[in-house]
Amino acid sequence: MRIVCVVLVLAAANLINNWLARGPVAYVLTCVAATAVLLLIARWDGLTLADLGLDAAGLRQGLRWAPVLAAAVLVVLLLLLAVPAGREAFRDSRGADLSAGQLLSRVLVRVPIGTVLLEETAFRGVLWAMIRRRRGTAWATAASSLLFGLWHLLPSRGLNRSNSAVGTAFGTGSASVAPTVAAAVVATVAAGAVLCELRRRSGSLLAPAALHWAINGFGYALAWAAPRWWPST
Repeated sequence: MRIVCVVLVLAAANLINNWLARGPVAYVLTCVAATAVLLLIARWDGLTLADLGLDAAGLRQGLRWAPVLAAAVLVVLLLLLAVPAGREAFRDSRGADLSAGQLLSRVLVRVPIGTVLLEETAFRGVLWAMIRRRRGTAWATAASSLLFGLWHLLPSRGLNRSNSAVGTAFGTGSASVAPTVAAAVVATVAAGAVLCELRRRSGSLLAPAALHWAINGFGYALAWAAPRWWPST
């Protein structure tokens, strides 16, 4: 029953963010409110801060992992950006069309306080801990990762039009939307499994949160920079 409540809260937040109130302020407020409700459900379920990877020991471990993970992501993305063929992945209107102020807001507010806060609390925190206590780690990782993939169904609908590399691979027409969304869901299921394993190994929710922020935040920043630094490629 409590796991069902978590899924219903996430479904509501997903619909609000993708269909009803898609402005930046509404997005962050929805994510923060949904996170608060999820933490109340976790408390109702009897989960402790340690179960969620948010106890003092977990926070210390996460702070050790965070800079290493963020630096590793930045190095990989910069190496990809340095290769002409790799720059296609950064031709993304979701970052390129932002002003400098919008970019800072996206990287420092929307991503960490909106996306990362809700998704990590939900999928690597509350859901993972609830399922793990009932069915074990393998089930927790599989179920939360699958739900993480499904969470990206709606946001992935325009991916083939916003990202040049995806458009090249799948096409930009309406017939390409379904395979693009399917590929995005599979990719995010795999990403969810990696983040769950990082949560398990680190003992902290901060570690997957740091990796998640680095991928999204640096991704936006480099998508903004790529057409400005290499406008002819």
